[in-house]
Amino acid sequence: MEHRLVPEHHLVLEKEEGKILNGLKVHKDQLPKIHRNDPCVQLLERKHGPIEEGRVIRIVRISETSGVSVAYRLVVGR
Repeated sequence: MEHRLVPEHHLVLEKEEGKILNGLKVHKDQLPKIHRNDPCVQLLERKHGPIEEGRVIRIVRISETSGVSVAYRLVVGR
């Protein structure tokens, strides 16, 4: 997970989710999905405790050519 090609994953606070979704002009179900059994989500669970379905994960990618790119994923079940 500490490899330079693995992007940073952050659990979005529930109170911030509404602001993010309004800013993107999407509903939660329109976000790309990430499974709870994804290794990055499992690592976040060790830090934050169990992550239930429906939570939003922020993924930050850093690229030499395009700079910083932020994406969001919706946690879904196994």
